[in-house]
This record gives sequence, structure tokens and C-alpha cells, in this order.
Amino acid sequence: MTKTSSATRRPAGTTARAPVLGTRALNRATLDRQLLLRRSPLSTKAAVEHLLGLQAQNVKPPYYALAARLDGFAPEHLSRLMADREVVRIVTMRSTIHTHTADDCLVLRPLVQPARDRELTLFRKGLAGVDLDRLTAFARELVETEPRTMAQLREALHARWPGGDPRALALAARCRLPLVQVTPRGLWGRSGQVALTTAEHWLGRPAEPSPGLSDSPQLPASLEGRDPHEQGGAPVAPDATVLRYLAAFGPASVKDMQTWAGLTRLRDAFERLRPRLVTFRDPHGVELFDLPDAPRPDPDTPAPPRFLPEFDNLLLSHADRTRVVPPELKGRTFTGNQAYRALLVDGFLAGVWKLEEDALVIEPFGDLTKAQRGDVTAEGERMLRVMHGGASYDIRFATVVRR
Repeated sequence: MTKTSSATRRPAGTTARAPVLGTRALNRATLDRQLLLRRSPLSTKAAVEHLLGLQAQNVKPPYYALAARLDGFAPEHLSRLMADREVVRIVTMRSTIHTHTADDCLVLRPLVQPARDRELTLFRKGLAGVDLDRLTAFARELVETEPRTMAQLREALHARWPGGDPRALALAARCRLPLVQVTPRGLWGRSGQVALTTAEHWLGRPAEPSPGLSDSPQLPASLEGRDPHEQGGAPVAPDATVLRYLAAFGPASVKDMQTWAGLTRLRDAFERLRPRLVTFRDPHGVELFDLPDAPRPDPDTPAPPRFLPEFDNLLLSHADRTRVVPPELKGRTFTGNQAYRALLVDGFLAGVWKLEEDALVIEPFGDLTKAQRGDVTAEGERMLRVMHGGASYDIRFATVVRR
């Protein structure tokens, strides 16, 4: 059983008076929220919901992410949910592909629309003279008549707007519409090119504004006089998502959540919620918000090794990542555009790993003790059984990586 910080019930106060949470305390709290201190009995769907989605730039990472977190998980569990349209793949947080429950897809995609609108400015030259409302309506008709690949979308849109840049036209449609990747793309053990239709069409119901709190006022006007959280004229209040973010990633700062979501201007939502929250400081004095009853385990709570996929949200959802990534290892899971799968030891990034044809190859960033190597090996064997039960792999430790 984990111990709860004595500050759990302290009322929110000024930053100067708030207690300090050290790096290990933040690490253990975040791992607990992320279902990584101990494997969770949650169902696959409940876990995807609790985690506010799984980063899914590639097909396999969501499966590995759940294998590390859930007791009794099998890849077929997530694949079946996807085939039944209970979870979907869609561009949301940080403008990257995530696997979300159907409900969250219809709530979170409108929430991040301001970020998608900002993307449009990156290729405005290719859209000169294009009526974006007409493009959106035409693209919706195309993909709801039949799922389309991006190549098909480019071709059809360019035929209608020959003066536009084909790539810009297709990207504009993807920014303006909530496009999901239809199956078989994303299914375990299956292959399929990316074909897109709208979330509303795929799921058979309309998108919804993100639920706010009944006593929450609207956000103030933003850039160019437009509410930054407005979709189709309906207010998209982030308040409920702030609470869910803290439940999955807290304690956290405003900037942390903005990093996770790829949004700006979330300070007002935190201020509205302040009476319901507790506050802390990190070692640098940054104010952190949290739910009063959320777990904050003792910093000495054991954290078993975990094999995480590339781009796991644990590593991408805070402005200050030192709660998981030691400062000296910053950037070590990336080389250019190549991302590596992450190994956690004692709760912190400690190496990378890869699957070769006949072996799980573990590349630690530093020397592991004999006990740590034994624990990492045991966790690797478990991961291989869950994800590749019928295959035979050796487990090899590569020379300590010091790049």
C-alpha cells in the first residue's frame, strides 16, 4: 500500500506557502496516475479513458502502452474495441494521432480545434483564394460518401480548386474536420492503409462540446476576437478536461497541461477550479495543481521496471519532464525523427529497447545492478509473453549506451 502525502488535504494557497514536491515525489505520483507503479485491473476501455487516450503515431504503441499498465491485457482486447468502433484513431493532442474512446474522441477533438486552426496558417499560401467553409463542406461529403486516403483527398480537392496547393488543400480538410482512421488500420495483426472519414459518420453521432462545470463562465475572447475554445459556435470549456488531466498526469502546472494538449490560454480554467484543488511547488518554485484526493505515494515506494513504446504520453505530457527523464538524459529517446522505445528503471528513464528478429535487445544508458538486470529481464519476459506469446525471443543487454 502506498502512503499519501500529509499535504493531501491542505487547502489551496499561494505558491509561496504551498508545500514542495521533490522530483521523486512527482515521479511516484505520476507513475501511480499512469498505472505504472502496479499493474491495474481496469478494463482496456476504462484504461484508455482514464489515460485520456494513448499516443498512436504508429499502430503498435497503444498496445505496448497498455501491456505495461494492465493486468490480464491481451492485444486482442484493444483490437476488438477498435473493430467495434468503441475506440478510434484520430489527430487530437499536440496535433498527433491518438487512440481515444469514442466518447473522448467526440469531446477532445473539438477542444483542440484552436490548435488545428493555427496549423492552417502554416500553409496559407497554398490556400490563397480558397473558401475554407466550402472546402470543409465538400471534403465532408467526400469522406462520408466513402472513406478516402489522403492521396484521394488531395486529388479530389485539387480538381475542385486547381489553383490551390494539393497538399495544403488536404491538410486544411484534416484540420477543419474530425477525421478518424477507419479499420482495418490499427487492428492488431492486420494491415491497412490510412483511410479517413468523419468521427460523426464513423460513430453515428455528433461531436460534443467538452463538458465544463455548471458554474464556469466562458473563457475570455482571444486572438482576432475569437474564443479560443469555440467549435461551430458552441463553447468548448476545458474545465472538466483539466480535472481529468490532473487525475492522469498530476500534480501539474498550467504549462504542463498546455504542453500535453498543444493548447494555450488554459490559465483561466485552472483559476476557476482553484477552490476545488490543492497546490504544491516543484523544486524550482513552479506552482503545481492537483486533485485533493489523488494519490501521492511516498517517494520511496518501489517502482518496477517498465517497457514503454515510442512516444508514450508519460514522456510527452509535461513541460518539465525531469519527473521521469533525468536532466542528463534529455533527448536520449530521439535521434532526429527517430524515436526509441523507453525503458524505466526505478521509475525513471534508464535506457531504450528494440525487438529484433529473434531477440529483445535492451540498451541501458548506465550500469544496472545485478538485481536491476534481473528485474528488467523478468519484466521483458512478461512483455514478450503478453505481446508475442507464440514467438521465441532471446533477451540481450547491449553495451551501455553513452551517446
